[in-house]
Amino acid sequence: MASVFLFSCWYTKDYKHMDTNNMQEKIREIRKEFFAFRNGIVADNLRRAGDPHSMIMGCLLVDIRDITTRVRNDIDDAKQLEAIAQELWNDTNSRECRLAAPMLYPAESMTLELASTWCDTVETVEIADNLCHKLLRHMKDAPSLMSLLITQESALVKYTGYRLLLNLLLLGKVKPNTTLRDIVEDEAIRPLPPLKTLLRDILEELSVPD
Repeated sequence: MASVFLFSCWYTKDYKHMDTNNMQEKIREIRKEFFAFRNGIVADNLRRAGDPHSMIMGCLLVDIRDITTRVRNDIDDAKQLEAIAQELWNDTNSRECRLAAPMLYPAESMTLELASTWCDTVETVEIADNLCHKLLRHMKDAPSLMSLLITQESALVKYTGYRLLLNLLLLGKVKPNTTLRDIVEDEAIRPLPPLKTLLRDILEELSVPD
């Protein structure tokens, strides 16, 4: 992360400059907002369902979206947002940090290499779905990333790839074709646990005439 911090001294409309200390202060403010929007019922349900995070506030996605929207409105420099988002993503113990990071990271700045690294650490279906919807589907290299992810052995990495494929099909960024249909059909013969319903949805999209 040291290399990231080197680029975090930038001017914004609300911060004369954001060094490492100021970035950490901003992250503390974000965490305080997570606490303010905590939902014990949701948190308990997630724990009972097996959510692996040790820190679960139970914030609704709409509340996390509102929090990150305020941050983006305060900070208009992409490098600062990248640094904050990366720091949040690095906190693998916090559900809310992992959900907020893709909402903050500028899609135009996300590289194929970094996106692949993020995907390698996806820990739940919820994190994968949010990552694809809020960030990965907007990347210019999204089709290439999808092609890479669906070949991986990890069930959750593979799930992320196929979730991204569904997003891209719905956006028209990937067109149905016979080769793609064959790949998905082969995967659907003996699908890994998270994939069964997702693959069915993808096959429905692939069956739509061009």
